Amino acid sequence: MTLSDRTVGGVGLLCSISFFLYYTLWTLLSPFLPPSSPLLILFPLSREWAIRLPALILLFGLCFVGMVTGFVLIETARKKERARRLKMVAGRHSAGGMRRKGD
Repeated sequence: MTLSDRTVGGVGLLCSISFFLYYTLWTLLSPFLPPSSPLLILFPLSREWAIRLPALILLFGLCFVGMVTGFVLIETARKKERARRLKMVAGRHSAGGMRRKGD
């Protein structure tokens, strides 16, 4: 059974809005609640983690993007070097059969 693009997009939008509302309440509402409030059960981690988790996710994401970019740059340089070497070898073989005047 396949889902239409509209259904998948709607579910994604609903999840994003839900996450945004939960995170907003966690960061903006929980500082004003007393420690004995039953609403704090909804937020299992302390308020400090509301800042730490996104910072860690951002850090790991940037590291991942940097690693992928570095890998692509290294592979591109290797391919260019291989192409240059093949061109040099092909040039030697094609020029080897021809003689210059005076030799």
